[in-house]
Formats: sequence, structure tokens, C-alpha cells
Amino acid sequence: MIREAIYHRPKNNFAYTYDKETLHIVLQTKKDDMQTVELVFGDPYDWQADVWQSTTKPMVKTGSTALHDFWFVEVKPKYKRLRYAFICSDDQELCVYGEDGIHETPPKEIASYFCFPFMNETDIFSAPKWVKDTTWYQIFPERFANGDEQLNPEGSLAWGSAAPTTTNFFGGDFQGVINHLDHLEELGVNGIYFTPIFKAYSNHKYDTIDYMEIDPQFGDKETFRKLVKECHQRGIKVMLDAVFNHSGYYFPPFQDVLENQEESTYNDWFHLWDFPVVTEPAPNYDTFAFVSSMPKLNTENQEVRDYLLNVARYWIEEFDIDGWRLDVANEVDHTFWRDFRRVVKQANPDAYILGEIWHDSMPWLQGDQFDAVMNYPFTNGAINFLAKNQMHATDFANSISKVQHMYPKNVSEVAFNLLDSHDTPRILTLANGSLDRVKLLYLFQLSFTGSPCIYYGDEIGMDGDQDPGCRACMEWDTSKQNRDLFHYVQALIHLRKTVPLFGNGGTFRFLYADNNSHTIGYEKNDGTKRLVFLLNGGEKETSVLSSSIFEAGEKINEWTISHNEDGVSIQQVDKLQEQLIIPALSYRIYDITK
Repeated sequence: MIREAIYHRPKNNFAYTYDKETLHIVLQTKKDDMQTVELVFGDPYDWQADVWQSTTKPMVKTGSTALHDFWFVEVKPKYKRLRYAFICSDDQELCVYGEDGIHETPPKEIASYFCFPFMNETDIFSAPKWVKDTTWYQIFPERFANGDEQLNPEGSLAWGSAAPTTTNFFGGDFQGVINHLDHLEELGVNGIYFTPIFKAYSNHKYDTIDYMEIDPQFGDKETFRKLVKECHQRGIKVMLDAVFNHSGYYFPPFQDVLENQEESTYNDWFHLWDFPVVTEPAPNYDTFAFVSSMPKLNTENQEVRDYLLNVARYWIEEFDIDGWRLDVANEVDHTFWRDFRRVVKQANPDAYILGEIWHDSMPWLQGDQFDAVMNYPFTNGAINFLAKNQMHATDFANSISKVQHMYPKNVSEVAFNLLDSHDTPRILTLANGSLDRVKLLYLFQLSFTGSPCIYYGDEIGMDGDQDPGCRACMEWDTSKQNRDLFHYVQALIHLRKTVPLFGNGGTFRFLYADNNSHTIGYEKNDGTKRLVFLLNGGEKETSVLSSSIFEAGEKINEWTISHNEDGVSIQQVDKLQEQLIIPALSYRIYDITK
């Protein structure tokens, strides 16, 4: 037994209040080191004849990585407080792990146990309930649709007439989005994430000039108000992009700094190193990356805070938007984000706050700042395994299991699970043109825990390399669209909406991972029903032993994704074959009841 590998962190992602009655507790141990783990627990004040009254409950192994196993248990403390420890055993010895270390037997001193002091309801992580049932669609407004050519920026090109560059314009606007809402409704998405819409110099609009004004090429505020209302009438939420880490070069306060230098009243709005402030050959002030046209805002300055918090409130109260996506969120101070959350939730308690963070984000996800982050650890695993074929099946299972246990379950349920975006190559390009691989990616994404997002045009087979290649004009000629792929994604979204276990219902767990065949198996389980998915990411047909997947006495139906009204064709399995054959780059799905 490797005792030094046993690890638990209370009041964090390994011990948290899932709801007002339930605690989730997780223990990490060395991979394959423990045969069983039990939780010993009780109320800290429950003593009889000087003996602490405790109970034990077995923990379940819910996942593994290359180095660790994760053990999980759910408890409902009668008095909303708990002391607890872990009884760990292998085939040779037993130990008890508590707050003060390792013991051979359960300690008598209550101080030796981990403490969950009280389940205060206000401390429970609480994200908007609607997000768990939302499938997002990301729109880059300049490239989605041109609905009003009178708004075109000077020098705009005809729609789709040239490859995208960092500087060209094609005239995408809000009216174009309104004109094509039928496409989104038909696909089944019920949330739109817009990249920035505010007045800016570039085609991407991440260099804001005025946070309180719509960029003229997109339309005016009344058109935007109409767009939000049209979306809401169709059951589609609207989330905007807040670029609060940095402004643009032409942001008036920064222009004042460049003009007036030491005398500018806005010097403390930015992180200036010295004077005179210069942009070339390199900026002498903090920026996004080293981009001189994106000076970093000083969110510790009260005037800057007040300005940005007013922006956050204004677009919710005046236009009824449903959420904010926060650009470069990890580089802004935590105090600002706590204030931001208070302002946003006062304006709309049901608004979604999504941070753009590409790494472990637990410090931002404790209920006082964000509701979720963009789940790039999920993205990286899915792309490397299913698109690029550059990851072993076991490594993929390990990476996704790590993602599962990185955050509390109520955080993971609203995680923003994307496969690509305006910042990455498109999935068809990442998959080297293989539509079969793209379909497997969508199957995994849309059956996984969280809130999935589709990047505009992916659903019809658009490709494109790294920015700017991934930002091409949306293809609206249906003869040039891949309608089979569209209907496939449509069916998956329909299943996610109508079959809770396919979406955010139940518990996700890997059942199988084989490196030789590049095959994985996983299940969604709610205690009475299981959905089992077998995905073959390899180039050859393979097989899986049915005994490794199914239990005796189970009723089994096999699903095939189809274009019919239900999104799936169902066939009852009367006689189970010993070997389940899975064609190359394909899948099998089983609906199982006991």
C-alpha cells in the first residue's frame, strides 16, 4: 500500500455540497493500489458514553488516470455537518486516513477526522439550471451572414469570394443572423454565443473602442434588441463576449494616454511601465500577449471597475441577454470577478457567467466568480484521440477521467464543452477531412456531461485551419453543404433534449479502453437504466467481448443514429453475440434496463 499517495482536500473539489441535503466526497489513491475504500463519518457532536457515534459507507471507484484512482461517495448528514475519514485496504493491510495523517485503526480523537463544518445553503455552487439542457452555437458575427449590405464596412468583399484574412471584411451582421434563425432552430441548438459585437477596429472585434455601442457594421441597438427577442421566442438564449482584460488601441482613454502622456487623466486605467508611452517597436505597457493594439486594463482602478461593471449590467438590463463569456478571464484579478458576479446576478440571477480559461480553473469555480469555464482539457483529449488519432485509448480515458474529477459534479454539469472555435482549426481539418471521425467527435461530445457548443459551419462540413482559416464565411448554398452531417448532428441534439440519460442525466463512467484497436466503451447510468457507447477510433474493424459490457438478465436494445423523428432507430437484441463487432471509425450504442 502506497500510503503517501492517499490524498483528500476538504471544502474543495474533493468535498463539496452538491445540493442542500447532499455532500459529495472524493478520495484520490495510487492507481490499482486499493481494493476497497470506505468512508467512516458522523456528526461531530454525537457522543454516547464518551464514544463518538459513526457510520461507514463503501466508496465507489468512479475513474482513473495513469497514476491515480478516484473514489466517490454521497452522504446526507442529518444535521448538515460532518466529521469523516477514509478506511483504505488492499489485500494485505488496512489504514485510516484522516486530517492529521494515517492511523492503523479509526482514531478516538475527533480532531483527527476531516471536517465539513456546516452545509450553508448560500455556499452551494449554483449555476443557472437551464445551462445543463443547452446546446450552444458559436457565431463569429462578421462571417455568419450578410443581411444588410448597406452596413458593409468600406472595402467589403462579396460573401465568400475570398479566403479569410486577419484584415478583410465580408459584411456579416445582425440582420443576417435574424434571417437564418430557422437554420439554428432546425438544427436544435438553444443557445448562441456571439464573439464580440461592440464597436471595434478589427474584423474579430476583440479590440474594443466603445463597450456601450454596437459596431456599426452589425447594425444598431434596435436591431440587436430585435435579434434577442427573436431568439427568445424560439427558445434560444443569447450570450455575449466581454473583453474586459484589455481594450483596443482606439479606446478613447488609451488614445488620451498616447496624446497627453504623463498629463493624461487615464494613466492609471492601464499598466504603463514608463513614459513616453510607445507602441513600436514594442509596447512599454502590459498588453494581451504582446499585441500593442490591445492594452491591458487596470481592473484594480475604481474608475475602470465602475465602467466595466456598468457595461456588464447595461446589456443585461437593457437588452435581456442571458450570459457573458469572459475573454482572457484568468488574467483579470479575482476581486473584480467577484464584484462582476454580484452585479450580473443582481441584474439577472439566471444569467450564465463563462470564463475563457484553458487550464485547471478551480480557483474561479467556487461559487463566487464564474458558473463555468471553456473546457479545453476536454477539447484536447477528444481532438487528440478521435480527430488526430494521436492518443492511445487508455490515455484518452485517463485524460477525460481527470477532467471529470477536476471539478465538483455541479460544476461539470454546466462546463462549456467545445471541440473547436474561432481560436483553433476546425474539427474537419483537425480530423484530416474524415467525416467519420467528426461524427465520432460529435457523438462523444453530445453524450458527455456538460453544455456542448458547436462552432458555426461545422455542422455542414466546413473546414479551415488555424486563425484566420477557421473564420471563413458561412456556406449558405445548400448544394455545397453536407446535409447528411447536418442531420446527424440534429439527431444527436434531439436525443440530448429528449433522453435525459443521453445528455446530463446519470453518471458517466468508462467501461473499456483498448490501445490495440483504438476503441473505448463508456456508460451513462442512472441506477435503473444504462446507455452504453462503444466507439472505434481505429482504421480497422474490431470486436469487444459482450461479457465485459453486459450483465446477466439485462434487457438490451441497440440504437442507430438516424434521420427519423426520434433521432434513433431501435432494435431489440434477443440473442447477444459473444463478440460485439464494431466497424472501423464507427460506433455501437446499447440501451439497457435491468
